Amino acid sequence: MLNLTGERVIPEKMDPMNGMLLEHLARYYFAIEYTKGRVLDISCGTGYGSKIIAKAQKAFLDEIIAVDNDEETLHYAKSKHYHPLIQYTNMNAEDPELPETLGQFDCIISFETLEHLTHEEIFMNNLYQMLKPGGILIISTPFGAGRGQPTNEKYHVHQLTEKEFSGLFDSYSEKELYYQRSVLVEPKREGKHYPFGIAVCKK
Repeated sequence: MLNLTGERVIPEKMDPMNGMLLEHLARYYFAIEYTKGRVLDISCGTGYGSKIIAKAQKAFLDEIIAVDNDEETLHYAKSKHYHPLIQYTNMNAEDPELPETLGQFDCIISFETLEHLTHEEIFMNNLYQMLKPGGILIISTPFGAGRGQPTNEKYHVHQLTEKEFSGLFDSYSEKELYYQRSVLVEPKREGKHYPFGIAVCKK
């Protein structure tokens, strides 16, 4: 049985007004309109977000490949958030063989992944290779003290600064940055504090 540790969102075990749950749900609802064709949800966790996309966009989707590196979490996802358009797959986001294994996608979603990784370059290269020309990447991360700096979040390797996050997408033809505070996702407004950044990038 999957336990609620604070690392993963398990909607069925959380208060509907839990702030962490609401933040995560808001990202997936933000992403809905960008999803079509073949979609990759990398670091899908318990699968609730993949299912949100599948149900909302079923007329426009070919399939969703939902990847996570924890077998117990994927077992939970398959049992609680099954959808015929979703294929749950156990793989490592930092595996350099990922593009060859999974192929290319029209849209890639990766929420709250970067802060957990020690091999950021491999991960970002994987995303770029797996995105079709003209495809859309939607990716989020919490802001913090910067690459290699300590964080008080138990499960985070580090938290990027806003500048570091923005700099990850210079190779894309288009880049739009959005900012999140609770369920609000919007372009940056001066004088406002945003704990999270969301990038929408076109290859």
